[in-house]
Amino acid sequence: MAQPLDDILTIDIHTHILPKDIPDFKSRFGYGGFIHLDHHKPCCARMMKDDHFFREIEDNCWDAEARLKECGHHHVDVQVLSTVPVMFSYWAKPHHAMEVARFINDHIAEIVDRYPKRFVGLGTLPMQSPELAIEELERCKKIGLRGIEIGTHINDWNLDAPELFPVFEACQELDMAVFVHPWDMMSKEKMPKYWLPWLVGMPAESSLAICSLIFGGVFERLPNLRVAIAHGGGSFPATIGRIGHGFDVRPDLCAVDNPVHPKEYLGKFWLDSLVHDHDMLNYIVKLMGSDKVALGTDYPFPLGELSPGKLIKTAGYDTATTENLLHGAALSWLNMNKSQFK
Repeated sequence: MAQPLDDILTIDIHTHILPKDIPDFKSRFGYGGFIHLDHHKPCCARMMKDDHFFREIEDNCWDAEARLKECGHHHVDVQVLSTVPVMFSYWAKPHHAMEVARFINDHIAEIVDRYPKRFVGLGTLPMQSPELAIEELERCKKIGLRGIEIGTHINDWNLDAPELFPVFEACQELDMAVFVHPWDMMSKEKMPKYWLPWLVGMPAESSLAICSLIFGGVFERLPNLRVAIAHGGGSFPATIGRIGHGFDVRPDLCAVDNPVHPKEYLGKFWLDSLVHDHDMLNYIVKLMGSDKVALGTDYPFPLGELSPGKLIKTAGYDTATTENLLHGAALSWLNMNKSQFK
């Protein structure tokens, strides 16, 4: 008899969290651009970038107990916690970004320590200073985090930048997973209307990250690096045919740092399932393998999957495929096992 879908261990690898009380980093460091929360009414706050409104959030963005109640309603057993990408602070002075990262990482580690069977933590790093990033990566490992979340680019560096390679190398050596999330979307100044940076720029950012890791030889040089890309890989899955064809016809431009065909890397990194469409989910499962597609929802934000796991559970997959998507792929990416959550 088939196991009821709601009884299958469910791990959501793409959820965001903030501390309830964020220090006034602008006053502390002497310049602006940092996020703080304006708790203007109960269970609700405005994310503010200096004096500019960024986003309205509810207590499920900072309150672990509120999250657990909603997880119970949605039949989600485990959430992988990472910060909101606007908190990366890559633009800040490196030692200030380090201080922000340590504050965020300590908050996530405290929640994981309190609820070790319900949450897994990813840290953030001051990636604009690879030396400091490695220092904080090592500390993240010591305080119990299982990996890191990074942006799809680091200021003017794409992820193939040689400056960043030592950080990826350290992630492989320390057995730390990497979650790549879009931020600071490209050409956003050309998309002032219709929320297009989130609808057009975000998918392009994820493809930029994957192509940089492939063409730059990061995956080739670090075969044990475990990388997951948010939002189903963005536009990459839909354009892999074009990407591969470009590699074939213009190797003088595409194969300059890595002679291996891009399609050889399919199934060697992970995507989350956040594609909002059964046909697209079926496609990325076929493209990558069900062991490389993990439930991801972007909880608790509205562009995410509002009923976590529903797309997977209503896709009509067999039990083995469903289990891979709901927890198997996540466990292999995190290098964890089911017994750690029983």
